[in-house]
Amino acid sequence: MQNVLVTGAAGRIGSAFRAYAADRYHFRLADRNIDGLEASPQSEVVRLEIADLDDCRAACRGIDTVLHLAADPGTGSGFYESYLDNNVKGVYNIFEAAREAGCRRVVYASSVQAIEGYPLDAQALTDGATRPLNIYGACKVFGESIAHVYAHSHGLSSIAVRIGSFEHNQAQFNANSRNLSTFVSARDLCQLFVRCIEAENVQFAILHGVSDNRFKRMDLSTTRQTVGYQPQDDAFVKYGIGLVETARWLAEHPRGEGE
Repeated sequence: MQNVLVTGAAGRIGSAFRAYAADRYHFRLADRNIDGLEASPQSEVVRLEIADLDDCRAACRGIDTVLHLAADPGTGSGFYESYLDNNVKGVYNIFEAAREAGCRRVVYASSVQAIEGYPLDAQALTDGATRPLNIYGACKVFGESIAHVYAHSHGLSSIAVRIGSFEHNQAQFNANSRNLSTFVSARDLCQLFVRCIEAENVQFAILHGVSDNRFKRMDLSTTRQTVGYQPQDDAFVKYGIGLVETARWLAEHPRGEGE
């Protein structure tokens, strides 16, 4: 079993991933607030301030792969008040600590906010230009750039996953056109993280974390090819939007194929 550090382990995505992969890895679960985290025979719990480099060094010791989820997830926070420590310094600290510790890989939680500036009817590609519309998205672009630096200048395998609209991020999912096209279910995102952790021969990649939605804001072809991602859910079906699958549609676009 790999030793996997999960930062932000007490958050919504971290909690879903812990439940999904509970028996698959030896976990080190790290968060600023560890009240909701419990150790088990296959996991340990550590308190982590990601803005503190020494904290990150201690968290990364003996770790194979880091799943870096910890960040301020809000799109309206202040740069100096929160983003600088949590979404900038924290990203650098984790990558630097992972490099020093000889970790095999860092899987970095980026966001659809990195490409939010594209028109709603345009599908963003993994190798296209980034277009954030807020400081949160700009910080995620910074994180993707740090991942590239550490992959190609320091030899640390790095994968950035642009996470879409996670189904548990809202008390009641707002099924509007934008959210439907960026939707990612818990089981699809957790499957993608597992594939990112276990994929071989990936030095650097930016991947898209959305489900197999009828229309996808972010193209999935690179994600499928790079780590073998096989999403199971479609927001348009899950939320009963009423699109009828005709025989021709199914013939030309079998589930799991095409974008």
